[in-house]
Amino acid sequence: MTEKRKFLPIIQVGNVLVSPDLFTERFCCDLDVCHGACCVEGDAGAPVTQDEVAGIENALDTVWDDMSAGAQAVVDKQGVAYIDEEGDLVTSIVNGKDCAFTCYENGCCLCALERAWRNGKTTFCKPISCALYPVRERTFRDGTVGLNYHRWDICECARRKGAGLNLPVYKFLRQPLVRRFGEEWYKELERVAHEVFGE
Repeated sequence: MTEKRKFLPIIQVGNVLVSPDLFTERFCCDLDVCHGACCVEGDAGAPVTQDEVAGIENALDTVWDDMSAGAQAVVDKQGVAYIDEEGDLVTSIVNGKDCAFTCYENGCCLCALERAWRNGKTTFCKPISCALYPVRERTFRDGTVGLNYHRWDICECARRKGAGLNLPVYKFLRQPLVRRFGEEWYKELERVAHEVFGE
């Protein structure tokens, strides 16, 4: 007999529907193993808002020299973002997969936007969709937001590291979740984690 997975109810925090996977799954990026593969794999860019496009455009001169020649050519031709096949606004990509804003340091793929921000050169960090990964966000017609955990095989090392650290997804993503929804919302999320999941 195979063991059936126990399905837990969706949790609502404010107007955000949170998948229980954010509490039950463990995750911690392991760049020493994956080398930032999530920035160069896939078939579309990172989802962005119009405000984020403006932020990227404002930071473009700062990160331009960190971008590859191919990325520069793509951005010159179509801009920092485009509409993908599903109708979503996403960052421009190179050769059908690499984000245009990738750069490399010690053999590891990094975000040129985030690196410039960490060095105090820009006020724009990176798209919130990137910061929230492995959580993906969806906004419904009534304004409710849904947060789901996304399992990708290239992140197996992150699941192993997270399990070793016993680090739930929501704790790993504390800073981007606060950036997106605010400190008070995150405190409510922590309360739910404690009361419902014993975290």
